[in-house]
Parts: sequence; structure tokens; C-alpha cells
Amino acid sequence: QQALEEMRQLYEQNQADVSEAKSGRADLIFLIRFRHCCLLRNQRCILAYLYDRLLRIRALRWEYGSVLPNTIQFHMSAEEVEWFNRYKKSLATYMRSVGGEEGLDLTQDIKPPKSLYIEVRCLRDYGEFEIDDGTTILLKKNSQHFLPRWKCEQLIRQGVLEHILS
Repeated sequence: QQALEEMRQLYEQNQADVSEAKSGRADLIFLIRFRHCCLLRNQRCILAYLYDRLLRIRALRWEYGSVLPNTIQFHMSAEEVEWFNRYKKSLATYMRSVGGEEGLDLTQDIKPPKSLYIEVRCLRDYGEFEIDDGTTILLKKNSQHFLPRWKCEQLIRQGVLEHILS
């Protein structure tokens, strides 16, 4: 906000000095150019800041999944939330288009797994959870299970499950 206010002031000062420079005051041209360079610099800084925020928001999709915690969403503007939702839909469309009928979830194995199954502890009541072979498991608070890694990574990121390291 400060940078935008500074840019508004510089622009208004330049507008006033340009009209004077047109009437014959050539000594103001250097000052006008200097202010214009300041405007361009502030514009580049603001664009770099916004681009960095978008990169961080994009990384949040890969880290937390399609639903962001309220504590993170609280610090985002409405436009950033809208951008996140559009990115989320675009990524989902792409993942459905690759990998056959079921699609391919690219967000699962960000780091290569050491084993295909892991031991997890349920941190809160979640309800029934179905794995690929059709087995249904009841995820209750403090229960422990030996599950396929790729099926429970999303729940680990959401805070439903905790990976138990032996």
C-alpha cells in the first residue's frame, strides 16, 4: 500500500511538472525522468512481490492439498483465494487427463517412498476409509493401522493421521 501511495504521488508530481515543462521549463525534464524511473522501479518491486506470493500459494496447493487451513486463508486476499481455486481446478483437470480412467494424483509422492506401506496413528475421528482392495477401515482417534502410503499421505497432510516412525 505504501508503494502504491508513493507511486500515486510521484505520478501526480510528474503530471504537474510535465505541463510546466511543455510551457518552456526544460530544467524539469531530468526531474521528470528521475521520478519516472522511480515509478518503474516501484512497479517492478510490486510485480516481483506479487509473483513471489503466487509461487508460495501454488506451493501451498502441493503441500496442503485442495483445502487450505483457515489460518492460511485468513492471510490471503480475495484475489489470491480466487487464483488458488483456479489453479486447483486447472491442476485437477490435468491430473484427470493423464493416467487412464482414474487419473493420476501428482501430489501424492512428492518425495520417493522408502516403503509402500507405513504405520499410522489416527489423531481424530475420521470415519470409514476404503483402500484399493475394497477393505474398509474405521479411523478412530488413537487407532493404529498399516496402510498403503499413497492412500494416506493426503490425510497425514490434513492432520487426520500421523506417520509412526519405528
